[in-house]
Amino acid sequence: MTLEVRDLHVAVSGRQVLRGVSLTVRYGEVHAVMGPNGSGKSTLAYAIMGRPGYEVVKGDIRLDGESLLGLSSEERSLKGIFLALQEPPQVPGVRVSTFIIASINKRMGADDLTRVKNPLVLKKIYDAVKNVGLSKDHLTRELNVGFSGGEKKRNELLQLLLLDPKVVILDEPDSGLDVDGVKRVAEIIQELRERGRAVLLITHYPRVLEYVEPNNVTVLYRGTVVAKGGPELARRIEKEGYGFIK
Repeated sequence: MTLEVRDLHVAVSGRQVLRGVSLTVRYGEVHAVMGPNGSGKSTLAYAIMGRPGYEVVKGDIRLDGESLLGLSSEERSLKGIFLALQEPPQVPGVRVSTFIIASINKRMGADDLTRVKNPLVLKKIYDAVKNVGLSKDHLTRELNVGFSGGEKKRNELLQLLLLDPKVVILDEPDSGLDVDGVKRVAEIIQELRERGRAVLLITHYPRVLEYVEPNNVTVLYRGTVVAKGGPELARRIEKEGYGFIK
């Protein structure tokens, strides 16, 4: 089964941003979406997630054959889609642990979002914190408040590991990370692929692709698909840049 984007046209504030974008992300595969800044990559991610203000004027977005149009971002999340933002917002007054526990309980359909009834869930949280390279003290901090760029990225990885979505959209996951952080992101992407998850990896710079080879690559430029291929396309971009598509 798959996530399918079919002939997608998206407008933001009345301005057409995406024009006829089509791609398929299969379970157990990594699909890289590349392109220079301003090509519409983040708009594609927001449209799939159903972010308000991103109007689908034509086309469809389907998960396992079911259209997602008309569903809210929360409803799409509960169906198994996770978007790791390029720049996650700060949420003062909300601890990381509170947010994570509430998210897990919501995904499980619990009425009380604040309590952990199964002690194994706490162990899972602590294991995931260690897995992404954070400390337990991180859980007591306010969500993204005062976080470095790398901490924000690791916190996003923590959430996706614990929520275990079917489809993971990573928007510039290597932004703000050092080499070790990029390698860890690549390892987690590979883990997700091996567990049969679909990964849509959005990046303008192919650094992370040095450590994880995508199954498919789609290149956007000015809101349209200008090239499709396999990992060899990512390697060409790394060598030549985006000059060949302009």
